[in-house]
Amino acid sequence: MTENQQLLGRLSKLDSSAISDALDSLQLKGVVTRLKQVTVPKKIWGQAVTVKLVPQDDQSSARHLGTAAVEAATSDNVIVVEHCRDDVAGWGGNLSLAANVRGIKGVIIDGACRDADEMRGIDFPVYASAVVPTTARGRIKEQSFNEKIQIDQVEVQPGDFVLADGSGIVFIPIAIVDEVLTKAETIVENEANMAKQILEGKPVSTVMGAKYEN
Repeated sequence: MTENQQLLGRLSKLDSSAISDALDSLQLKGVVTRLKQVTVPKKIWGQAVTVKLVPQDDQSSARHLGTAAVEAATSDNVIVVEHCRDDVAGWGGNLSLAANVRGIKGVIIDGACRDADEMRGIDFPVYASAVVPTTARGRIKEQSFNEKIQIDQVEVQPGDFVLADGSGIVFIPIAIVDEVLTKAETIVENEANMAKQILEGKPVSTVMGAKYEN
């Protein structure tokens, strides 16, 4: 098992809230709340394989958008797409089918997708800003693959760590992932201890007292 796979194993045991708290404590950005689960309610995590989409111009793309990312990604990856249009789909059913066949964890797209029913049918998780029927053909093209992108206000580099669940999406720069995970693991341990005290009958006002914010 590689070091990154060990880190992914640790990431899989966490949630977006704990990681958000860890990022806060380190005064780091990385939280995206504008995008939501639009297919199936599944937590996804992995290292980012990135795609950037831009408006179509006179020069056509050399390939269908998203295909290079699907063919490069593995079960350790989440495909992350900078799109930033809510009225035109930047991801769809056949791309999801191909990604699902490869075991890719899921897709996060800062913009719209389509074919939501197809993606639900194969239990494939997609996080997006909207679902529309409108095609990208003649409207959108792929500008780059596995280069730096921006999701909402967060800069994402290929290989950065990402987790998305029902509460939101968090990105962790690869250079500091161990530090963030260690902090998040401590937070989870503390929260579990608090939950144990509540179940034992301790007043919640005592458990979540003046020291909670620290």
